[in-house]
Amino acid sequence: MDKTLRSLLTEKQDLIIEKWCREIINTYPKETARFLKEKRDEFANPIGNTISQGIEQTFTALIQENKENEVHLFLKDMIKVRAVQSFTASQAVSFVFLLKRIIREELGKVAEEERIAKALLDFETQIDQLALASFDIYSECRDKLADLKTMELRNQTYRLLQQANLITSRPDTEPEEPHSEPESFLVNTKRKEVVT
Repeated sequence: MDKTLRSLLTEKQDLIIEKWCREIINTYPKETARFLKEKRDEFANPIGNTISQGIEQTFTALIQENKENEVHLFLKDMIKVRAVQSFTASQAVSFVFLLKRIIREELGKVAEEERIAKALLDFETQIDQLALASFDIYSECRDKLADLKTMELRNQTYRLLQQANLITSRPDTEPEEPHSEPESFLVNTKRKEVVT
């Protein structure tokens, strides 16, 4: 990164982070956004705390040109939170792109100077790559959530069939050590006659 641009971004770092945090919070519904802004306690407001710490660490890592996976690590917690909420993929990661506009607003006319403009374009390419990595993180989180839901549904179905006495152990399986997945089973389709 160009030393002059790094110096400018470091000088305006607190203001950029504050604006970026505000913009991210504004992507939530009004009631949620108000709560996230008002509550500063990390225990009463863990989402707000995750956002605040995540963007500060991400921005710092970007301007210090940390390794790519370190930058992704700081983003991961924020993306995980947004992946379990009712955001679409584009909504969940759109906050990364907001950083480009905020930086240009803060730099003002300086961003138009030839040397800074070129360095800024290179920096914005890094931000775009960060956004693409965010999509990957989001997809990975959503896949894990889907796997968990499938496993839970399977376990519930197994327990219901077990309670209804509709399960018999499969003769071709040997007993194994207990694990999280239910054992293979056959559904007993023979109905018991009830004599009245």
